[in-house]
Amino acid sequence: MNTVHLVHESPVSPLRHTCADCASHDWCLPAGLGAKQAKLLDHLNVHTRFVGRGGSIYRSGTAFHSLYAIRSGFVKSTMTLDDGRERVTGLHMSGELIGMDAINTGQYMCDAVALEDSSVCAIPFGELECVTRDIPVLQRYLHRTMSREIAHDYGVMLLLGSMRAEERVAVFLVSLSKRYAARGYSATRINLLLKREEIGSYLGLKLETVSRVLSRFQENQLITVQHKDVEIKDLDRLNRMVGNHHNVHQRASRQPLRATLAAPAPVQPAMQYT
Repeated sequence: MNTVHLVHESPVSPLRHTCADCASHDWCLPAGLGAKQAKLLDHLNVHTRFVGRGGSIYRSGTAFHSLYAIRSGFVKSTMTLDDGRERVTGLHMSGELIGMDAINTGQYMCDAVALEDSSVCAIPFGELECVTRDIPVLQRYLHRTMSREIAHDYGVMLLLGSMRAEERVAVFLVSLSKRYAARGYSATRINLLLKREEIGSYLGLKLETVSRVLSRFQENQLITVQHKDVEIKDLDRLNRMVGNHHNVHQRASRQPLRATLAAPAPVQPAMQYT
C-alpha cells in the first residue's frame, strides 16, 4: 500500500533546510514561484522539526509566532469543548500550512498533534510577511490558502448540517482520495490514521454510526476495510454520492432572493451527533 514516506530527523534540535530541496515544494510555499523568487525564501529562518507520533506541534492558547508547513506525515487539529470533549477540526498532510487561525488573535486556537512520526517546518510569520512584499505571487498564494480555510470552515458548517451519515463519510473518503492523488499516491488506497471515534468527531457522527456506514459501504462493494487500511473499490459511485448532495444544495442556493426573503426564517436546530 502506498503511504506517505517520512524524512527522519533528529528530535534533539531543529534542522535548517531550504525550500528547494524539500519533497513537498511543488504544493507548498514555492509552488508557482520562479527560480529567482523561490531563492528569496532561503532568507527565511525556517527550521525543520521532527515530531513523534502523539507529539504536539503547538497547543491552543500559546502565543502565535510561526506558521507550520507539514514536510512529511499527518497532523490532526483539535479543540477542547466546554464539557471537556475533544473535537477534531482538521486533518492535514504534507505540503499543507497550519496555524493560520492564530493570525488574527495572536494565539493558536487549537491543538496540532502528529498522527504519526512527522516533520514540520516552522516559518516565522513576521519574516514571511516581509518576504511577501517582494514576491506578490507568494502573497497571493497565502491569500488563496487563507481563503480556502475560510471556505472549508463554512462548507463544513453548511453541508454537514444537512448531509446524511453516508454522505458525510463519502465526502471524507473522496476528499482524502483527492489529496492522496495530488501528491502522487494511489487515489484508491487510504490509510485512516484517525480512529473511528475521531472520524466521528470530525464528521459530527457517533462512533457506532461511522462503523456502521463503513460496514455498509463494504457490503455494497464501495470499499474494503482492513483495520486502518481502506481500499476504494468504486470511486465513481462515491463521487456520485457527494455530487448528488452538492447538486441539490446548489439548486437550493439559486432560488430567487425575494422568495427567500418572503419566507419565514426557519429555526435552525443545533448540530446533533447521529
